[in-house]
This record gives sequence, C-alpha cells and structure tokens, in this order.
Amino acid sequence: MYKKIIMGCLMALCALSANAQFEAGKFYTNLSTTGLGLSYSKNDKLRFDVGATAGIFVANDWLIFAQADYNHKRLMYSRLGNRKVHQDEVLLGIGGRYYIEQNGIYLSLAAQYCHHEQSNDNLFFTPEIGYAFFINQYLTIEPAVYYQMSVNNFADASTVGLKLGVGFYF
Repeated sequence: MYKKIIMGCLMALCALSANAQFEAGKFYTNLSTTGLGLSYSKNDKLRFDVGATAGIFVANDWLIFAQADYNHKRLMYSRLGNRKVHQDEVLLGIGGRYYIEQNGIYLSLAAQYCHHEQSNDNLFFTPEIGYAFFINQYLTIEPAVYYQMSVNNFADASTVGLKLGVGFYF
C-alpha cells in the first residue's frame, strides 16, 4: 500500500519538474548527431552529421529554434563518373517544436538552407518526432526520427534517419 503511494508521489514530482521546463520564457540548447549509418539517402554511402540547436519557449509547450548542422558524406556516385566522392555541407535553419507534456514526446518542423561544397545548394523541410528523457531538472537525452525532404531533388536528396541529442533547458 505504502509503496504505491510513494511511487505515485515520485512519478508526480518527475512529471511536474519536466513540465516546468516547457514554460514560456525558458531557453533550450541541444547538440546532436546522426552518428555513422543512422540515416539513409539514395545517394549516400556513408554519412556523419553533427548539429547544434538553440531556442526559446514562446508559449507553454511551444519552442521556436535556430539550428546549424555540418554533414560529411561519401556519395555512391558523382556526375563526373563512377568514382566515390566526399561531400561536405553546412545547413542553417529555423523551426518550431511542440511538446506533449504528459509523456515527453515532441513534434518538430524545420526549414533548412543547405550549402553544398561541390554541387547546387538545396532547401529542406524536416519533420521530426522525438522524446525528451529528463536525466535531471535541466538535462535531457533526446532520441528522434526525422525525414529531411529536399525541395530541389526530392527523390535523390531526401533523407530519413535517427538522431541522438543532449538537450539543456534553462
């Protein structure tokens, strides 16, 4: 009997501390990576992405953010022939995120401008669904699934993948 009451109180305290982090006026930062082989694109043989995100809660549960990503990939083919080519790209973007307070799941949508080192630039729209797992009152581990939709070359340049981030709410 007492165990159930204690567990219920502990769960309520965890939920209250997580909900307090999604209030208007709070700030958010995140560092994330897709790691090696955690994304798929028709053109990519190998891809490694790292990114940084910073934002502010404009209303309870609503985050507006800016992000910068760096991607290094090895392509399956190139326009110059059948040899493997390495390509670096820098992405800058803005977006919004909505948190479902009851369970820590978030829904996100971002628009990103991508500058390619060796080919045409691109524009991406990236819907994402993830989970904010609170380690303590401020720090989270955030796994997410994303789909990076290319505007310029939908069939070949779009990417689906998993990413893992570490977030800080203050």
